Amino acid sequence: MSATQILFYGLFILLFSFSVRRFLMSRLVQHYSPSEVAQKLSSGKGVLLLDVRTAAERSDRFIQGSVHIPLQELRGRLVELEKYREREIICYCRSGNRSLNAAATLRKHGFRSANLQGGIIEWNFSGR
Repeated sequence: MSATQILFYGLFILLFSFSVRRFLMSRLVQHYSPSEVAQKLSSGKGVLLLDVRTAAERSDRFIQGSVHIPLQELRGRLVELEKYREREIICYCRSGNRSLNAAATLRKHGFRSANLQGGIIEWNFSGR
Protein backbone atom coordinates (compact mmCIF):
# COMPACT_ATOMS: atom_id res chain seq x y z
CA MET A 1 0.00 0.00 0.00
CA SER A 2 1.38 3.41 -0.93
CA ALA A 3 1.69 6.40 1.39
CA THR A 4 -1.04 8.18 -0.58
CA GLN A 5 -3.46 5.30 -0.05
CA ILE A 6 -2.65 5.16 3.66
CA LEU A 7 -3.24 8.91 3.92
CA PHE A 8 -6.51 8.61 1.99
CA TYR A 9 -7.80 5.77 4.17
CA GLY A 10 -6.74 7.58 7.33
CA LEU A 11 -8.58 10.71 6.22
CA PHE A 12 -11.65 8.66 5.31
CA ILE A 13 -11.70 6.97 8.73
CA LEU A 14 -11.30 10.33 10.45
CA LEU A 15 -14.17 11.90 8.50
CA PHE A 16 -16.36 8.86 9.01
CA SER A 17 -15.68 8.87 12.77
CA PHE A 18 -16.47 12.58 12.96
CA SER A 19 -19.75 12.07 11.07
CA VAL A 20 -20.83 9.17 13.29
CA ARG A 21 -19.98 11.13 16.43
CA ARG A 22 -21.92 14.16 15.16
CA PHE A 23 -24.92 11.99 14.28
CA LEU A 24 -24.98 10.30 17.68
CA MET A 25 -24.56 13.60 19.51
CA SER A 26 -27.40 15.11 17.50
CA ARG A 27 -29.68 12.21 18.46
CA LEU A 28 -28.94 12.61 22.18
CA VAL A 29 -29.76 16.32 22.35
CA GLN A 30 -33.21 17.90 22.07
CA HIS A 31 -33.46 20.53 19.31
CA TYR A 32 -35.88 23.45 19.41
CA SER A 33 -36.85 25.83 16.62
CA PRO A 34 -36.72 29.58 17.33
CA SER A 35 -40.51 29.69 17.67
CA GLU A 36 -40.46 26.84 20.20
CA VAL A 37 -37.79 28.63 22.24
CA ALA A 38 -39.72 31.91 22.09
CA GLN A 39 -42.84 30.09 23.29
CA LYS A 40 -40.91 28.49 26.18
CA LEU A 41 -39.50 31.89 27.16
CA SER A 42 -42.87 33.66 27.04
CA SER A 43 -44.68 30.91 28.95
CA GLY A 44 -42.33 31.27 31.90
CA LYS A 45 -41.29 27.62 31.88
CA GLY A 46 -38.02 28.49 33.63
CA VAL A 47 -35.62 27.86 30.77
CA LEU A 48 -32.19 29.43 30.57
CA LEU A 49 -30.57 30.50 27.31
CA LEU A 50 -26.82 29.91 27.19
CA ASP A 51 -24.82 31.79 24.55
CA VAL A 52 -21.67 29.79 23.79
CA ARG A 53 -20.24 32.15 21.16
CA THR A 54 -17.12 34.25 21.59
CA ALA A 55 -17.26 37.65 23.29
CA ALA A 56 -16.73 39.35 19.92
CA GLU A 57 -19.71 37.52 18.42
CA ARG A 58 -21.87 38.34 21.43
CA SER A 59 -21.00 42.05 21.24
CA ASP A 60 -22.65 42.16 17.82
CA ARG A 61 -26.02 40.74 18.91
CA PHE A 62 -27.42 38.42 21.58
CA ILE A 63 -30.72 37.15 22.89
CA GLN A 64 -31.88 39.27 25.82
CA GLY A 65 -31.59 37.52 29.19
CA SER A 66 -29.11 34.89 28.01
CA VAL A 67 -26.05 33.88 30.00
CA HIS A 68 -22.71 34.00 28.19
CA ILE A 69 -20.10 31.26 28.57
CA PRO A 70 -17.99 30.65 25.44
CA LEU A 71 -17.80 27.00 24.42
CA GLN A 72 -14.05 26.80 24.96
CA GLU A 73 -14.57 27.89 28.61
CA LEU A 74 -17.66 25.79 29.35
CA ARG A 75 -16.03 22.79 31.03
CA GLY A 76 -14.07 25.03 33.38
CA ARG A 77 -17.11 27.15 34.26
CA LEU A 78 -19.79 24.50 34.84
CA VAL A 79 -19.97 25.53 38.50
CA GLU A 80 -21.54 28.83 37.38
CA LEU A 81 -24.49 26.88 35.97
CA GLU A 82 -25.17 24.88 39.14
CA LYS A 83 -27.79 27.40 40.26
CA TYR A 84 -29.71 26.65 37.04
CA ARG A 85 -29.57 22.86 37.38
CA GLU A 86 -33.35 22.58 37.84
CA ARG A 87 -33.97 24.49 34.61
CA GLU A 88 -33.66 23.34 31.05
CA ILE A 89 -30.63 25.06 29.52
CA ILE A 90 -31.04 25.87 25.83
CA CYS A 91 -27.68 26.52 24.20
CA TYR A 92 -27.17 28.71 21.17
CA CYS A 93 -24.33 29.87 18.99
CA ARG A 94 -24.13 31.37 15.51
CA SER A 95 -25.51 28.44 13.53
CA GLY A 96 -26.23 25.61 15.98
CA ASN A 97 -23.02 23.59 15.70
CA ARG A 98 -21.05 24.74 18.74
CA SER A 99 -24.23 24.84 20.80
CA LEU A 100 -24.83 21.18 19.98
CA ASN A 101 -21.43 20.40 21.52
CA ALA A 102 -22.28 22.57 24.53
CA ALA A 103 -25.65 20.87 25.05
CA ALA A 104 -23.99 17.44 24.85
CA THR A 105 -21.36 18.53 27.38
CA LEU A 106 -24.02 19.80 29.77
CA ARG A 107 -26.06 16.61 29.39
CA LYS A 108 -22.93 14.59 30.15
CA HIS A 109 -22.61 16.52 33.43
CA GLY A 110 -26.21 15.91 34.46
CA PHE A 111 -27.92 19.08 33.22
CA ARG A 112 -31.13 19.14 31.18
CA SER A 113 -29.98 20.76 27.98
CA ALA A 114 -31.15 21.45 24.45
CA ASN A 115 -29.97 23.17 21.29
CA LEU A 116 -31.45 26.18 19.46
CA GLN A 117 -31.69 24.83 15.94
CA GLY A 118 -29.99 27.15 13.46
CA GLY A 119 -28.53 29.32 16.19
CA ILE A 120 -28.89 33.08 16.37
CA ILE A 121 -28.91 33.24 12.57
CA GLU A 122 -32.22 31.35 12.49
CA TRP A 123 -33.45 33.29 15.55
CA ASN A 124 -32.86 36.60 13.74
CA PHE A 125 -34.28 35.24 10.48
CA SER A 126 -37.49 34.26 12.26
CA GLY A 127 -37.98 37.88 13.33
CA ARG A 128 -37.11 37.51 16.99
